[in-house]
Amino acid sequence: MGETLVASPPVKEASVLLVDDREENLDVLEVLLEQPGLRLLRARSGPEALELLLEHDVALALLDVHMPDMDGFELAELMRGTERTRAVPIIFVTAATPAVDRIFRGYEAGAVDFLFKPINPHLLQSKVNVFIELFRQRQQLAEQVEEHKALIRTAELLIGVLSHDLRAPLGAIVTASELLATIHRTDERTVQITSRIRSSSRRMTRLIEQLLDFTNARVTGRLPVRPADNDLRELCHAAMFEFEPSRNRIELTVTGDTRGRWDGDRLLQIIWNLVGNALQHGQPDEPVELVIDGSSADTVTIRVSNGGEIPPDRRAALFSPFLRASGSTHGTGLGLFIVDSIARAHGGTVEVASGDGRTTFTVTLPRQAAGQ
Repeated sequence: MGETLVASPPVKEASVLLVDDREENLDVLEVLLEQPGLRLLRARSGPEALELLLEHDVALALLDVHMPDMDGFELAELMRGTERTRAVPIIFVTAATPAVDRIFRGYEAGAVDFLFKPINPHLLQSKVNVFIELFRQRQQLAEQVEEHKALIRTAELLIGVLSHDLRAPLGAIVTASELLATIHRTDERTVQITSRIRSSSRRMTRLIEQLLDFTNARVTGRLPVRPADNDLRELCHAAMFEFEPSRNRIELTVTGDTRGRWDGDRLLQIIWNLVGNALQHGQPDEPVELVIDGSSADTVTIRVSNGGEIPPDRRAALFSPFLRASGSTHGTGLGLFIVDSIARAHGGTVEVASGDGRTTFTVTLPRQAAGQ
């Protein structure tokens, strides 16, 4: 039985720019460097080299130092001054050992090395192969990054589609539980079960809404808001019903004028997420403080504080999606990401301070949402 031959993957093509005013020097370089997957671009002058650089991405440039009109140093300086060619490695080729000041000028112009004629073939090939390999690795890394970005975009769209489609059956469950509770309102066991179903359904609805908001924020760049005249004082009192039976742990303080033009549903999400996090992760024997401060003429502040501190190494990523407290299995890890997205969509900010046994989240909102 013969051996099965496995085809090697094709070598990614890379280009090397050869610049010398003498044709025979270009011929020598071409003979020494010729190999599969390597494209050699020849230029007899600086201007000709610049034209080739506009058309091709090159892995390396070999520049002769002494050329009429534009020498290698001048060409290198022009390459470094252009965004497209700024990162191209440059090796200078020269027939004589230049003075120290010329060497310094070469490195200042962007050279990574010098080669002296007559050229040592093995040294030339070794140096060039290093930069070719680095170029191919960068290409491969860039392709992998694009593939990962595409996978992330697909996953985010899938989250959005699934979350949207889950709302209908979840709504049917809520309706059925309410109907059962009405029909069997004298049966204590049934009332308890349907109450638990409604409570779980509300939580699932909140989780689904967070996933939809996450998809909107990631795909479109921001959450949509529909500002209208609202009063944060009234929104806070409405939000309190969500926190039974922990309502007695929440201390609500409202000062100043709390009216403005905001998306009321979105602000309810801010309150629910911040207070819910504080109740879940704060010290159970310490109150959660919710302060609405309308004393400023231009802004209104929502401040939520709880006992306990956030470790310093977790603070920088607090508003990243899918970040959950260590060991937690509750929620999606999207709450603070959504809070930050809503605040920014209104033209506001979110800040966190943690120390001396307390953690405080502060949301500052303009009285009129951005763009209104």
